[in-house]
Amino acid sequence: MTEQHVPIRLVVNGTEHRVEVPVRRLLSDALRYDIGLTGTHVGCEHGVCGACTVLLDGVPVRSCLLLAATVDGGTVTTVEGLAGGDGTPHPVQQAFKECHGLQCGFCTPGFLTTVAAYLEENPDPTEEEAREAVAGNLCRCTGYQNIVASVLRAAELTRAAGPAPPAEPSREARA
Repeated sequence: MTEQHVPIRLVVNGTEHRVEVPVRRLLSDALRYDIGLTGTHVGCEHGVCGACTVLLDGVPVRSCLLLAATVDGGTVTTVEGLAGGDGTPHPVQQAFKECHGLQCGFCTPGFLTTVAAYLEENPDPTEEEAREAVAGNLCRCTGYQNIVASVLRAAELTRAAGPAPPAEPSREARA
C-alpha cells in the first residue's frame, strides 16, 4: 500500500515552496528533506527539547509536532531566515556569538527562533524574564548562563537597531 501524498504551499524565509509531501510528513522533515533547509534540528521528536522550533506566521512552534499538510499556506521562518538578505546576522544571532551562547550548536536554531519571537513581544526583558523565555528549550552543554546573557544582549542590540519593518499579515488576517 502506498502512502497518500498532498500538495502544499509554504512561504519559507520569504520564498514560496510548492511541494508534494506524504500526508504524515512532519513540518520539520518537510523543511529538511523536501525544501533542503537543514538548520532546523530534531532532537527528542516529542516537542520537549525545542531544537525544532521555527516561527509559523511569526509564532514559535515545535515543527516536530506539526504535520506539514496542516500548515499549508503558512509562512515559516527557520534559523536560516533570521539573517538579513545581505547576510547581516539577526541581533539574536549576533548576541549568541558575542556572548558564547552556544557550544555544540545542536539546540541553537531553536533558541534563536524562540528568542527572536520573544523579543518582538518583550524588547526589554529582565534576567528572570529572559531565563523564563528560554525555559522551554533544552541545552545539554551550556548551563544556560551564556544563553540568558545572549538574550539580554540581543535585546540591547534589537533596541539599538530601532523598530523592525512591519510583519507580514498572518494567515487569518489574509483570509
